[in-house]
Amino acid sequence: MALEIERKFLIAGEQWRDAAHSPRRLRQGYLGGEGGRASVRVRVDDREARLNIKAAVVGSARAEYDYPMPRDEADEILDTLCVGCIDKTRHLVDFAGHQWEVDEFHGDNAGLVVAEIELGAVDETFERPDWLGEEVTDQKRYYNHALAMTPWKDWEAA
Repeated sequence: MALEIERKFLIAGEQWRDAAHSPRRLRQGYLGGEGGRASVRVRVDDREARLNIKAAVVGSARAEYDYPMPRDEADEILDTLCVGCIDKTRHLVDFAGHQWEVDEFHGDNAGLVVAEIELGAVDETFERPDWLGEEVTDQKRYYNHALAMTPWKDWEAA
């Protein structure tokens, strides 16, 4: 089984931008709402299109399957079949032997910035950069699937 081990954090400040590189604009949509055993998404950027399936569990480790797919089919799925979409720019930040993915959201999630680190083991230690804020790994609402269904702009009203 493919396993993703990842932790999520909010960002505290703008210092991460000084080390950020390789920005990619991502558009991704989900093929089902909440309540299933897995989230199924299609993601496109300027280089590729991918189909991704992740176990619908909250926490630092979960099953993940990821496959390339034809761009025209991915665009069609995003435009016609998805129940929720997100738009974000992903920046890479190298720090103390790890590469962080910093997602800066747009559209209905504009203003939200989340940093993720993929690890080799659930108990792997890592150095925290000064710009790292609160850990939100165990808060479902910060997961991309949840943000597609209930955008950040609607949280005050919810």
